[in-house]
Amino acid sequence: MASPLPSNHNTSILLPHNRAKLRNLTSLSLRNLSLDKDGRQRRKTIVDDDAVPQTLKSPAKIVALREGRGLEHSRSSGDLRTLGEEENAVVEHGGSPGKSKAARERPKIGRMRRRSTLEWANATPQRRQERLERVTEERMMDVFYSLHVGGIEEPIYISEIVERTMNPTFRHIDFSSCGPGIMRLERVLVRVWVRSVKKGALWRQLLELDIDLLGGLQWVGKSGQLDTLNHALQSPNTLLFHMTDGIYTLPPPITPPQPHRPINRSTPSSRPHTLPTSPFDALLRLAKLDDSIQDALTTRNKLASDLENLLQANKEALEERDRVAEAEDRLKTIEFAKVVVCKQVEKGRKQVEEKRASLDARRRLMREDVDQRGRQSKELENRIRPEIPALKEEKEVRRKAIHAQRRRICEDLQKIYTLTPIPKKSLAFTIRDLHLPNSEDLDSEAPETVAAALGYTAHALLLLSHYLHSPLPYPVEALRGSTSTIADTISKLSKTTSSGSEMRTYPLYPKGVPRFRFEYAVFLLNKDIQLLLESCFGVRVLDVRQTLPNLKYLLYVATAGEGELPARKAGGVRGLMHPGRSASDASNSSALSGLLWPKEAANGKVGGNKGAVESLRKNMGKKV
Repeated sequence: MASPLPSNHNTSILLPHNRAKLRNLTSLSLRNLSLDKDGRQRRKTIVDDDAVPQTLKSPAKIVALREGRGLEHSRSSGDLRTLGEEENAVVEHGGSPGKSKAARERPKIGRMRRRSTLEWANATPQRRQERLERVTEERMMDVFYSLHVGGIEEPIYISEIVERTMNPTFRHIDFSSCGPGIMRLERVLVRVWVRSVKKGALWRQLLELDIDLLGGLQWVGKSGQLDTLNHALQSPNTLLFHMTDGIYTLPPPITPPQPHRPINRSTPSSRPHTLPTSPFDALLRLAKLDDSIQDALTTRNKLASDLENLLQANKEALEERDRVAEAEDRLKTIEFAKVVVCKQVEKGRKQVEEKRASLDARRRLMREDVDQRGRQSKELENRIRPEIPALKEEKEVRRKAIHAQRRRICEDLQKIYTLTPIPKKSLAFTIRDLHLPNSEDLDSEAPETVAAALGYTAHALLLLSHYLHSPLPYPVEALRGSTSTIADTISKLSKTTSSGSEMRTYPLYPKGVPRFRFEYAVFLLNKDIQLLLESCFGVRVLDVRQTLPNLKYLLYVATAGEGELPARKAGGVRGLMHPGRSASDASNSSALSGLLWPKEAANGKVGGNKGAVESLRKNMGKKV
């Protein structure tokens, strides 16, 4: 399993008891892979008694055997058997010296046939490739190995498969899944498995070695010297162990010494001192074979030269033929591309015509529509133009009347919900004698007082939104005095919970509810006041947390204006009813939705009616 190593190799740098642990094994290599474990060369079996070397050979038999056997290489060019030794060999085998000369002479049996050796020289490249692949399949193998330790049935490590090789070198061993009990072992069982590269071949075990890492290995050299040591690894199936300090292998087997045979000086030696060499016939056949090979090589070179001359002579014709073929292929490609482009152009032309017809139809319809709209606008302008000055005057009179009535209603609302400043306190007000602190100081008053003041504030704000015709973004849903609520309709929360309570409705009273919901309700009320000031009057609020000061400011801006306030007459409020509403609808919501028209509105006389304009002027204190 191992070949003799050079004597001048280095030694290991680790002590045996430190090195001989399984944890120091990093990798394995195999050299000179062979399926013959004993390393002997396999020869053909002797199936005929005449082929046995000890059989008595006649001259004709020797010639037949020479014709039948192949060439043999000479073992030595100097150890040629002498004539005397040949005679002694004949005598020892039972012959007579007189027959030795006849045995040495070649019988005259006719002209020798020259063997044909051109079969392999003139073989096709396919046949040469097949023969090389056959030789490769016989020698190349797929190899992997497994490591086993005592007490564990399964292998502790299985290497990767190295395909089509005779000298496999495996990857580093991964012992990450092994514990300290395995890593400290000194003995390991290595099994090498091989498989032929032929299709359908099965795996079989080539080697099974029980290795003692402490005393069963021999140091070869360092890891970087593996290429320089290949000449020393000549034995088949040489297994190399890559350790942390170098490369180790198994020591060569010890051959028992051969016993010395006594030498009898009286009897001549049966073995001659010189070894046999190749016979003359073999050398002659070898010379003829060499001549045949040289003739084959000369013929091959001559054929190659003739072919090269022929190609050079017809080079222009061949190039012209290639150019013609390329031009024909290019012409076919251009013709195909032309057909494709023509189809695309035809399709695009049809699409352009369809789109042009569609655009012409649309332009025609647009011209007709513009002409029709122009005629309608001219007719409408001719019909309404005489009434435009009167309509503008009526609109201005109504706008002033609506503004005056809103001022009067806001004055009445300010008298109902009186906002009185508290002496010696900045920005502190009371609503109907109830003090409502600002949002950051709501705990300074009793909860009942704060809830009642917030109810008054919410009611006043709701009335202002109706009078100013501006809906609140956060409407007051329930006006119940000190238990009023406000809603956040744009919240992302669900409307109701599983228990049925409203999630978007927040209380304007602090008792019996979560504190954050009450504070959020006050914040929504303050935002309503801010948005009314900004949307209706374009006034910016400095601090949204000041509830009553901002409400006082809103009432102050709403009651501002020029001229005297119109007087309120019996029959409802006049001046805010929409022209499209009837008197019966207006009477149901006279206080919240707008002012009522005079009695002419009940008879359907609205719009550009002179009686309505005169009534508004009278209500505003002007002369007709």
